[in-house]
Amino acid sequence: MSNELTNSTQNNERSTRPRRIRTVSGLMSLVIAGGFTLLLSRTHSEALPPSATPAEVTFAHDIAPLLYANCVSCHHDGGGGPFPLMTYKDAAKHADLVAQVTASHQMPPWKAEANYGTFMNERHLSEEQIALFAKWNEAGKPAGDLAAAPAPPNFDHDAEWALGKPDLVVQLPETFTVPADGRDIYRCFVIPLNVTEDHFVSAVEYRPSNRSVVHHAILYLDQAGQARQLEKQFHTDHPEDKQAGYSRFGGPGFLPGGGLGGWAPGAMPALLPPDVARTLPKGSDLIIQTHFHPTGKPETERSTVGIYFAKQAPQHKLLPLILGNRSINIKPGDKNYVVTSDWTLPAPITLIGITPHAHLVCKSMDVWATLPSTADGEQKVPLIRIADWDFNWQGTYRYAAPMHLPAGATLHMQYIYDNSADNERNPNTPPKRVRMGEQTTDEMAYCFLEGFADRPLDTLSLKLSMMSRLRKNATPTPAPAAN
Repeated sequence: MSNELTNSTQNNERSTRPRRIRTVSGLMSLVIAGGFTLLLSRTHSEALPPSATPAEVTFAHDIAPLLYANCVSCHHDGGGGPFPLMTYKDAAKHADLVAQVTASHQMPPWKAEANYGTFMNERHLSEEQIALFAKWNEAGKPAGDLAAAPAPPNFDHDAEWALGKPDLVVQLPETFTVPADGRDIYRCFVIPLNVTEDHFVSAVEYRPSNRSVVHHAILYLDQAGQARQLEKQFHTDHPEDKQAGYSRFGGPGFLPGGGLGGWAPGAMPALLPPDVARTLPKGSDLIIQTHFHPTGKPETERSTVGIYFAKQAPQHKLLPLILGNRSINIKPGDKNYVVTSDWTLPAPITLIGITPHAHLVCKSMDVWATLPSTADGEQKVPLIRIADWDFNWQGTYRYAAPMHLPAGATLHMQYIYDNSADNERNPNTPPKRVRMGEQTTDEMAYCFLEGFADRPLDTLSLKLSMMSRLRKNATPTPAPAAN
């Protein structure tokens, strides 16, 4: 998983950038009742919103549709954003900031490059749309005909489950307290699922109890009790920490046996295609790795997860695929360190989602496929490109339509890292040598893909081929004589 965002490793980032507006992996949610009530109940002594001429950019005609499509899933009462943008009054109050963060492409938070892969729920603003925010602000924020404005979305976080009653509902073992200030927190919670037989999962809904403090969550499966041992060891090493779970940046600290997806603010649960399902082995523990973002006051959170079982065995089991390279050794000051990997498919596959992953000094990512050569030459299939990688805005991107790749197609990735002092996200001052690892100041180069073998019998050959390729890209990175 969140879509969906301040630099969690440097507190001074929060003081120089808009605080929580960055901390929403792509999204917006709210109930509107109060907004129009305020507009309808003005007294004669209150100032009316500026009127508009037909040539002007107005909230009703131009700004509201953009906010409702791209912003309010986080920027609503009870959502992940620091303030709502549901009404004219909301938007006018924050018009300067909205114009600024849209012009800088800081908002809305959607990292995937446009027209390089097509994804569900894309949040791209064109240059023309960005210019509308600036024009509206400069013109005095005219309201236009508010009666003709589109109806705002209705976000009711206390409503019933989006997909109906789940087959299995679990919750964090206890309430977790997030301090008022300090660095962002990455915490793994171990939840026994107590399933006594294997299941197939068609959908998962993650429901945080306090959306203002949850940046994103990733759901892993553990069949070997590894996370329980990590939690036990963590509390042995940190007896002063009395809260549930264990702290871990990056991954969960072990190789998961599977996963159930993730969440970022604004993300909505969705069923997998009817012939596809995830596998939930009996005896599994659910590991929820949650990224918490302090809000300036103490907060508490206790998330709930609803799991929906497939009604029958699927034709295709969701197959987690990995493209990556563990050979990372970046010297201090290197502004253009390139990591690549490729894998030629031994059998046809269908991709439905992609999750690129690196840590803090990565600056760009490019993942694509090349089809087997034909008389017309090699054909490139774009999968995802992120020109300005930010660990705090990582997430899973679901393709708008399944991506079919034949046997003989080759998956490629190229990640570029900037380990110089010019990289504002570099956690080390001055820069230090960076290698592959799980710690905050280490790096990674992975791309996780969700898909399935077009022919179920090819699943094993795909797994073996993938693991063989990963082993070849696992060359150790020995320490040099000196930095």
